[in-house]
Amino acid sequence: MATLAPEPGGSDNSITALLAELSAGNRDVESRLIPQVYGELRRLAAHYMRSERGNHTLQPTALVNEAYTRLVQQPQIPWQSRAHFFATASHLMRHILVDHARARRAGKRGGLQRQVTLDDALLPSSERTMDVLILDEALENLAQFDPRQARIVELHFFGGLTFAEIALVLKVTERTVKRDWSMARAWLKGELSKSP
Repeated sequence: MATLAPEPGGSDNSITALLAELSAGNRDVESRLIPQVYGELRRLAAHYMRSERGNHTLQPTALVNEAYTRLVQQPQIPWQSRAHFFATASHLMRHILVDHARARRAGKRGGLQRQVTLDDALLPSSERTMDVLILDEALENLAQFDPRQARIVELHFFGGLTFAEIALVLKVTERTVKRDWSMARAWLKGELSKSP
């Protein structure tokens, strides 16, 4: 699982400080922000695509560029922290990949489908792979009865955020995040074991 590197504290060039300036409308900070977030975004993208087939048409660099472009084009997002930025980035990456898989499926009509390997915690067998669309549907179903659990799975498994960072983003305790993660994992394991 990808994890975010720690942020140097207190500097005017910290990601959190730069995001605050960007939220205030200072577009000039982008030139300092890009080098600070690009590596982390690249690691998140690589984590998402680690188990992809070799000839996948969407590469990690393209995923990072698309996600970053969408992030900075959002009208004045009030960025709360570095964790909030990467949480939003992980959510965007998931949806970019799902959109890409849907377009590919529609174009191929049953042809090759994008495969995502999940860790042992979510699947009965570490050898099993599944279509990203099946996983997305399972997460959407989970969100119907517990949106916070679905968001925790997205942030931790896909976004690489620690439980402490997730607690900060969701404004709950770390203990709550860990409890919800355990329940969500168990529920998803059951759901995904039903998939062909």
